[in-house]
Amino acid sequence: MTFKSYQIKSPASVLILQEYLTQIFSLSNLKRVTYFAVLPALAFFLVSLLALRAAGFTIMEILRDPAQQMEVSGFLGFLSNLGIWLWVGAAAIGFFAFRTGTFTGNDKRRELLGLTVVLSLMLASDDLFMLHDYYIRLRYCLLAYALLTGIMVLRHHKLIVKIEAVAFTLMVFFLGLSVMVDAVQLHLPLPYDYTQVLEEGFKFLGMASWLYFVFRLAAWKSEGPVMT
Repeated sequence: MTFKSYQIKSPASVLILQEYLTQIFSLSNLKRVTYFAVLPALAFFLVSLLALRAAGFTIMEILRDPAQQMEVSGFLGFLSNLGIWLWVGAAAIGFFAFRTGTFTGNDKRRELLGLTVVLSLMLASDDLFMLHDYYIRLRYCLLAYALLTGIMVLRHHKLIVKIEAVAFTLMVFFLGLSVMVDAVQLHLPLPYDYTQVLEEGFKFLGMASWLYFVFRLAAWKSEGPVMT
């Protein structure tokens, strides 16, 4: 770099540095980040740590990844873990659009987005903490999911059909197949490994369909979709 080119770029670098320092030492910015990020995270961390310690878990059991504790490959449960990403991704996309989208007075898309966030977080929590396996009866979980899905269909069927009917239908179809396989897998003339492939495969396809539906819903504009 020549001295002349450095002189041309230097003022811009100084302005960026000044802006950075202004942001860093701004009391209002510090308060905002502290109140909305640092303090909630610190409170959640400490409460979780104390609650789980009181429940009998050791510090390392709380903090370390299960694969580290068991000294096994980090790819153990790869597809199951990736599926949780799909649920959480749908929740994040829906929440971002819910908070930052532009909605007209009669636009029901905001309510539908809120419902997708709630359902996505419920499904993610169920998969992550294996709620229906150890803590809540499967029938109650399925009933809650069915009720939320039913509310979406009853209140927003026109919007669903207008924006992305195929992905929503495939989500219901594939997740329904997964539940059916789970219910009858012990009676199928197949090895357990194969029935698990069917159950989890249908579930994964349902997750992907749901993520795409939420993406389309979040990207939709009143005059039409911004992406296809």
